[in-house]
Amino acid sequence: QVQLVESGGGLVQAGGSLRLSCSASGSFSSMDALGWYRQAPGKARESVATLTGVVLVNYLDSVKGRFTSSSDNAMNMMYITVNNLKPEDPAVYYCSGKRTDLGTVYWGQGTQVTVSS
Repeated sequence: QVQLVESGGGLVQAGGSLRLSCSASGSFSSMDALGWYRQAPGKARESVATLTGVVLVNYLDSVKGRFTSSSDNAMNMMYITVNNLKPEDPAVYYCSGKRTDLGTVYWGQGTQVTVSS
């Protein structure tokens, strides 16, 4: 069983930045895809960034150019740097890992990002 733990959330002013981290108890290299999601109150969870392979990352259109995600499979860590935070960005941010062969998606418990105006 893989456990994911996010950290790095907090309260920042609009225009500010945060670096969120995700650590895994298991191996990220065994995952087919890694991802960051967010869920704001009253809204559905949405994909923010999907990492497949070593360097391929797909971003939600509204965060392109502001968010950058990467993974360090040797350390079983995943990161997302969120820059120029906007009023639409506050949410609980989750990391996830997918094992297609097991039909399983692993989720962390989430980390809260709050933006003040």
